[in-house]
Amino acid sequence: MPRMTAARAAVEILKREGVTHAFGVPGAAINPFYAALKGAGGIDHTLARHVEGASHMAEGYTRTHPGNIGVCIGTSGPAGTDMITGLYSAIGDSIPILCITGQAPTAVIQKEDFQAVDIAAIAKPVTKAATTVMEAAQVPGVLQQAFHLMRSGRPGPVLIDLPIDVQLTEIEFDPETYEPLPAFKPTATRAQVEKALGLLNESERPLIVAGGGIINADAAELLVEFAELTGTPVVPTLMGWGILADDHELNAGMVGLQTSHRYGNANFLESDFVLGIGNRWANRHTGKLDVYTQGRKFVHIDIEPTQIGKIFAPDYGIASDAKAALKLFVEVARELKAAGRLPDRSDWAASTQVRKARLQRRTHFDDIPMKPQRVYEEMNKAFGPETRYVTTIGLSQIAGAQMLHVYKPRHWINCGQAGPLGWTIPAALGVATADPETPVVALSGDYDFQFMLEELAVGAQHRIPYVHVLVNNAYLGLIRQAQRNLDINFQVNLEFENINAPELGVYGVDHVRVAEGLGCKALRVTDPGELGAAFEEAKKLAAEHRVPVVVEAILERITNISMSGSDIASVQEWEDIATEPDHAPTAIKPLKV
Repeated sequence: MPRMTAARAAVEILKREGVTHAFGVPGAAINPFYAALKGAGGIDHTLARHVEGASHMAEGYTRTHPGNIGVCIGTSGPAGTDMITGLYSAIGDSIPILCITGQAPTAVIQKEDFQAVDIAAIAKPVTKAATTVMEAAQVPGVLQQAFHLMRSGRPGPVLIDLPIDVQLTEIEFDPETYEPLPAFKPTATRAQVEKALGLLNESERPLIVAGGGIINADAAELLVEFAELTGTPVVPTLMGWGILADDHELNAGMVGLQTSHRYGNANFLESDFVLGIGNRWANRHTGKLDVYTQGRKFVHIDIEPTQIGKIFAPDYGIASDAKAALKLFVEVARELKAAGRLPDRSDWAASTQVRKARLQRRTHFDDIPMKPQRVYEEMNKAFGPETRYVTTIGLSQIAGAQMLHVYKPRHWINCGQAGPLGWTIPAALGVATADPETPVVALSGDYDFQFMLEELAVGAQHRIPYVHVLVNNAYLGLIRQAQRNLDINFQVNLEFENINAPELGVYGVDHVRVAEGLGCKALRVTDPGELGAAFEEAKKLAAEHRVPVVVEAILERITNISMSGSDIASVQEWEDIATEPDHAPTAIKPLKV
């Protein structure tokens, strides 16, 4: 039997589980694992500037392609504690990432040794499993179980903590005969699918709410086929955006308090039946449940049995992987269609598209300083349907979701539940690493951008090109808007007069010089008429220099973005709505008044 260190065995298992890339920061207690990475070869590594950044890079990497599992590496403390936010983000959005930490020697773990911390206990609430491995011989089994857990049921992250002496201990292990454990995924039965489809067929105005579980299951094509077979309009959730193209005739728009379309909410409020697949009824999607549920029946399909009934009791629930369920839905729907037993939904589907053409928000403004809506209009013109957008939270994300267009699954890569500021830059680097051939465009407000902007240097060092659109109003815009309900405007303004950049006025941080100092390219735009040219220049610079390119748009200081504080029937429109076609020239459908 071959003998090797437990660290080397761990690396060999990673390769046989399909890992080809890792993100991290070396340190004393994890150095034996890094030595094994170097000695084994076969796994590329990106050196982050902050260990939280490494965890978000791993997230972005996972989210880009079906089957990817991002890996982040560091010491147990403080690197492991830094990566907790990435683990929280991953478990909230059902994203499998593997966090490997290097711990102090087993003999001193409970003796307050330098950088020794019970990272497994800290990580347990935000992982599917978190384990400190005390016996070297257990390392292969713990790794094998980790990948099994990440892929089984509702996907999610796992942390494995390896004391340094455990990493260095030699064990008997044969990599050539290693086999991954098969993943477990619950599967719907035909009887369950027939019952759910019967409820749908009894309704007059049904909708499908398509969640991120469909993307996780790589089942978008099946969802589109099922919707087309039955003629049922589809509401993608924020995490499911891109399952079917925005310009598809069955796309009824997004629903919610914030990241929603006017026509999406209006279409939902007209429905009488909702089939939710791979979604979790997030509160920013539903708003007040009495408004959301009144007058309609619900069927909920989710891979996690305990998710069914967690937010509200559906009329019928099925515990199933989305792909397994949709295969049966397509099979049964085909049979019903062949027998002429599917209702004609053409009038209902057409009515959703009428609302899509009538209920639009205005994006075209010529104001200086510019309004953010114009930025997204110009982004729609500059960046095509192949673009992968990456963003996290804030007014920039909310407005982007209201006004940008997405045409493919995994082309809107968004941290949905956790929403940590600073997520966007490292996540975009992870996405661009996973798919260097597809254009990647990140979107940040100034505060999100400033949280982890040191990671831009990673893009410069490792030659990871992408375009980063930075909308700057020197404000915590979303928090300022929320504070209106408390009649305060407190600790949310970021303006100051930069003594080194007086040309900025009160906008403070000179993001252009900071980005350039980190080895990247950057452009600043103050006139909305110059945005298009700036985006084209950014694409050229990224291709030429193979580094991140920042396009900073200087916005008006205060803009309120459309949203509701309570329910989907009362979204407040702060700006004038579109009343003429040239008010929304990049809308999916030409405006019809």
